[in-house]
Amino acid sequence: MNMNVLPIFQNDFWAYLFLCACFFAFIQLVYVIIFYARLAFNKNTHQNLAVELPPVSIIIAARNESDNLYEHLPTILSQDYPKYEVIVVNNQSIDDSNWILTAFAKQFPQLKVVEISKSPHLKPGKKLPITLGIKAAKYDHFLLTDADCLPQSNQWIKLMIESSLNKHEFLIGYSPFSKTKGFLNKLVRFDNTWLSASGFAFALGRKPFKANGRNLTYTRSLFQKVNGFKSHYAISPGDDDLLLQDALKHTKVGIVTDPDSFVLSAAPSTWKEWYSQKAKYRISAARFPFIKKAMLGIYPISLILFWISFVVLFFKMNFLLISVIIFFGVLILKWWIQGRCFKKLNEQRMLLFFPIWDLFYSLLMPIVYYISERQKYYRW
Repeated sequence: MNMNVLPIFQNDFWAYLFLCACFFAFIQLVYVIIFYARLAFNKNTHQNLAVELPPVSIIIAARNESDNLYEHLPTILSQDYPKYEVIVVNNQSIDDSNWILTAFAKQFPQLKVVEISKSPHLKPGKKLPITLGIKAAKYDHFLLTDADCLPQSNQWIKLMIESSLNKHEFLIGYSPFSKTKGFLNKLVRFDNTWLSASGFAFALGRKPFKANGRNLTYTRSLFQKVNGFKSHYAISPGDDDLLLQDALKHTKVGIVTDPDSFVLSAAPSTWKEWYSQKAKYRISAARFPFIKKAMLGIYPISLILFWISFVVLFFKMNFLLISVIIFFGVLILKWWIQGRCFKKLNEQRMLLFFPIWDLFYSLLMPIVYYISERQKYYRW
């Protein structure tokens, strides 16, 4: 059977479908080349700077986290860094957190505890605890994480702060989720890695949208310039993503992808817990500038239409060969470049079925956000 690479065009449905398919393929390539390629081929610029490292205040907002504090605080309090303090804001805890923090404070002089008494009048969320932690901080460089996060090396502070000295007052690190058995854990880890890789890629493309409150650094002066969380204090989430949007008016945003700067966090273990997490992100994203919301929506929509249009074209012999070439050419290029992004975050094990995960994720997210919208999304 003789098949030409270039099809015979006629003014019919198939010709228009092919042009639409090419348009969707072009959109996918634009995203991959303009944004994801920046992260894929970005070199870790970490080097031992010949400057004195500034003192740092690590701020942790915790509520009923006694087990995590007991397990993770010793690693945070034993970092290889010249001068730092750790401020734990114990927010209305009713477990053994106070007892554990008191015991650690006797052993580690750099630990400072701020207690918030239980009150029904306090708003939920981390914005008040973080603000009180900043007020209690002695130093002007802040490094934020959560009680359930474990630094993957004793170089965590050094790598985050050295990177922030390169004209960045706001810097985003990576926090992978712990690996366990089950489909939900795979999905949750893919979601976390995909959002982080996208956040890093868009930050390098000067369109940052995603921060990470589990591994984040900024300065006191920047926090004061944006008036803290004032512009979005009325909503509980957004202590990272919405603070980032305000910070963009005053500084460039940097990223850190060195594996020794990662902090491991416990993954959501139930669908309800994950829905709650996605609901918080949805509420924050609703306040993003229109252009960023449009950019975040165009990618999954064009990906779904890319698959649908080309799969339909496979049934038309006149367009089969050229459709196969374009479809698999784009797919392989995306697999390579976006796969390199995942490798940057030490998540290469997710790459075996990456195109399928990519499509499945784009189809699933609207459903997840629809369900999460009807959840009681946030308690603390």
